[in-house]
Amino acid sequence: MPVLQADSLVKVYARNGEQLRAVDGISFHVDEGEIFSLLGPNGAGKSTTIGMISGLIAPTEGTATIGGHSITAEPVHAKELMGVVPQEIALYPNLTARQNLAFFGRMYGMGGAGLDKRIDEVLEFIDLVDRQNDRIDTFSGGMKRRVNIGVGLLHKPKLVYMDEPTVGVDPQSRRRILDTVLRLRDEYKMAVLYTTHLMEESQEISDRVGIIDNGRLIAVGTVEALIQQVGEEDRLVIQVDGDEVPSSLVEMIKQREDVSDLRIEHREVEGSLTKGTQLIVLVRGGRRALPALLQLVDDAGVTVSSVEVREPDLEAVFLHLTGKALRD
Repeated sequence: MPVLQADSLVKVYARNGEQLRAVDGISFHVDEGEIFSLLGPNGAGKSTTIGMISGLIAPTEGTATIGGHSITAEPVHAKELMGVVPQEIALYPNLTARQNLAFFGRMYGMGGAGLDKRIDEVLEFIDLVDRQNDRIDTFSGGMKRRVNIGVGLLHKPKLVYMDEPTVGVDPQSRRRILDTVLRLRDEYKMAVLYTTHLMEESQEISDRVGIIDNGRLIAVGTVEALIQQVGEEDRLVIQVDGDEVPSSLVEMIKQREDVSDLRIEHREVEGSLTKGTQLIVLVRGGRRALPALLQLVDDAGVTVSSVEVREPDLEAVFLHLTGKALRD
C-alpha cells in the first residue's frame, strides 16, 4: 500500500462570481522510501494540492489517504503519519533550537525522556548539536531551515512533506538541505513529498516526478522516462542582437528535418539597454546541427551574441508538454 494516495483531487473557488478551478482532478501516489517531487511554476496548483493532502484545505471533490487513513474522515490518524516542513520559517525566534524542538515535540504529544532522546537524535541528524542552546534569531537562514526540517521529523513520520525548502538560502545551505532529503530516503526509508519550481532539484533527488501546470498533473514518471518523451533532441539557445528575427530565417530553420520546434523569446540584455532575442531550437544532434544553423543565422544578417547547447532535461519536457518554459 502506498504511503500517500491522492485520487481525483479537485478544488474550486468562487471568485468574482465565477468558478475558479485551482486543482483539476489530480491523482498520484507516493511509495515508502520514495522521493516524489511535484514540479511546476508558481501558481500551478502545487500549494493547493498539498493543502488538501495535509488537511488544511477541504477538497471540492476527491480523496487523499496517508497510511490508509482518509485525511477527511480520519484526519487525526492521517496527520500523525505526516511531518510538514513549510516554506516559511515556523519557529520561535526568541527560543533556542532545543527549546523549539521541545515545544513542537509536546505539540505532537511527546514528552519526558523519550522526547529528550528524540531531540538529541534530531539535532545530530540536522548537524546542530553544537548550536542547540543558541537562540534561533542568531541563526543563518540555512540553519533555520534545518531546524524547521527537524521539527517535521520529531515524531518519526512515515511521510515528510517539504514545501520548496531551499528558497532563499545560500548555495552551501541548499546543498546541505538536498543531502538531508536524500538521507531521509536512503538511511531512514521515509517517503518524501517535495514541491519545487526548480527543475535541477527535482531532477537530482527524485525517484519520480509529477509535472503540474494550470491545476492539472500533465505527466508522472521517473526522470529518465519523462525525458524520453522528448526523445534524443537537444535544445539550442541562440542569443541574437535586436528584437526582430527575419521571418525567412524562422522558416528556413523550421524546414530542417532535424528541427522539431522553434520558439522565440524577447528579453532585455542584463547590464545594458540593448534588447536581445533568444532562438530556442529543439533539434536532434544539437552539436552536429549547430554549425549549419549558425550559418543560416549569419546569412540572414543576424548577429549572434551567445550560444548554448542543452541536453534533454525536465525543463525540455515541460516545454515539450506545455509550449512554455518552466520559468514562464
